[in-house]
Amino acid sequence: MNLMKERDDAARAISGIKSGAKGRELTAEEVEKVLDLDAELKRLDGLIVKQQKAAEVLTIFGGENAPTPDGPGTEPRALGEYAAKSLGAGLAAIKDGRRTQVDTAEYPLGAKAAGDAHTLKVEGAGMVEPQIDKNIVHQFVQRPTIASWLGAGQLNSNAITYFVEKAYESGTHGKVGYVAENAKKPGLTFPDYEKVTETLKKIAAWIKISDEMADDAPFIASEINSRLLLQVALFEEDALLNGDGDSGSGIKGILQRSGILTETAASASENLDAIHKAMTKIQTATGLRADGLVINPVDYEKLRLSKDGNGQYYAGGPFVGQYGNGLVPSDPAPWGLAPIITTAIAEGTALVGAGKVAATLYRKGGIRVEASNVDGEDFTHNRFTILAEMRELLAVRRPAGFAKITLGA
Repeated sequence: MNLMKERDDAARAISGIKSGAKGRELTAEEVEKVLDLDAELKRLDGLIVKQQKAAEVLTIFGGENAPTPDGPGTEPRALGEYAAKSLGAGLAAIKDGRRTQVDTAEYPLGAKAAGDAHTLKVEGAGMVEPQIDKNIVHQFVQRPTIASWLGAGQLNSNAITYFVEKAYESGTHGKVGYVAENAKKPGLTFPDYEKVTETLKKIAAWIKISDEMADDAPFIASEINSRLLLQVALFEEDALLNGDGDSGSGIKGILQRSGILTETAASASENLDAIHKAMTKIQTATGLRADGLVINPVDYEKLRLSKDGNGQYYAGGPFVGQYGNGLVPSDPAPWGLAPIITTAIAEGTALVGAGKVAATLYRKGGIRVEASNVDGEDFTHNRFTILAEMRELLAVRRPAGFAKITLGA
């Protein structure tokens, strides 16, 4: 049984499926085949490691069953030979241009290079490796919420086309009315639809970690989840709100869309009134009811700490609810609107909207994370590059379902 040949055959089969699927997505049958081949590769790798360890034991203790270093049918024991065979699929991938998909060959622990003297392990011998402090002081972060406020969708294409109805004005498009006998009946001309096509935009970022850090799987997981993916999400938060389209390569945010409504508060004491007036404008123009308020933390604090003439907090005090009733609410909702408190929106500006129905965030798959040590000089510097990216587009079907509020100072 030649395990290495079986492994090479499985690796070539995977490469063949990828080559045949260039420019298209894998079929369900191909996906199932790739998963089966991957499981077979892992099984063979486990058997190869066990065979290496068994050969090592036989070589140490001698005997007629001990294989010779270069005997026929024996598996490689030297590091270079083992790596050359184990990375065969990875090297082929480099030739195909798939630099980020190179596999890593893990040499069996305790195996010896050919020609080295075999010695028993002696406790206390060898180099003392320095301990690495992996406790990192993280920078300020916030919880992204814009994406969860909007409607969610998925698509199979790279773009989506939708139609936005222009505003109906009775003076231009006519209106229904009473008609006298033998009188001409009024005609209606509905406004045109604006055809809008949105294409997928890619958001990406990468970090580098050392081999020492890479040895700690929980650390890598925390770096990806708590730092890399969070920064990608924070960028997305700002883009969904303020993105200017970036010459076609970026997302055009809600505040940059034409057709959104506006409202202005005359003074700080009128801010709550302005929020409610914006809600009314949205319902009057579209029939939709607003469900969220995007506001800067500084502006929300002003609303949260506002008091009546008796010095009592409108939204509840620091220890009890409004006027001593109930418990203290966490981030109370002005006029019933779910507060989306984020620094992505500028101080002095707020956004009210029917996020769930007026706009949809489409994502192509999920967030993709890849790791490789073949980027630039990563291999020679003993480090890895971890890349996170996602593709998405924002469709704002009812711009009038949002209202931008200029708060009073």
